[in-house]
Amino acid sequence: MKIAIACDHAGFEYKERLARFLREEGHEVTDFGAYSAESVDYPDTAHPMADAVEAGEHDRGITLCGSGNGIAMVANKHAGIRCALCWNTTIATLARQHNDANVCSLPARFIAYDEAEKIVQLFLSTGFDGGRHQQRVAKIPLTGRTLIP
Repeated sequence: MKIAIACDHAGFEYKERLARFLREEGHEVTDFGAYSAESVDYPDTAHPMADAVEAGEHDRGITLCGSGNGIAMVANKHAGIRCALCWNTTIATLARQHNDANVCSLPARFIAYDEAEKIVQLFLSTGFDGGRHQQRVAKIPLTGRTLIP
């Protein structure tokens, strides 16, 4: 599977370890940064990662920041991205089964690395259930819609 991975400085250590783990598992991994633990703004890495997943150049994406929230918010600005904040294996499984999430966001400051690895494994190996969930997922894109404030 082709995996795009991105983080900010808070997620750098986990990103490095996860990328190595994923490659050892036989996945092709593209690293969109950060490339050190020096402070970096998460939109600078999340947008290129989301572009690559949205364009179909990668099958799935993994994002990491301190809480997992900021980088997920950026990824979800892309119409073709369904990024789920995953803090345990149950959430990761449901994100795939029910929401057909294509990007997993991890809160690096709030989970142990071993848990992050398990979350990613399940996120990548779990399929989408379709059925009743398909109609809900189909209603997610907002392209061309006007929202009432």
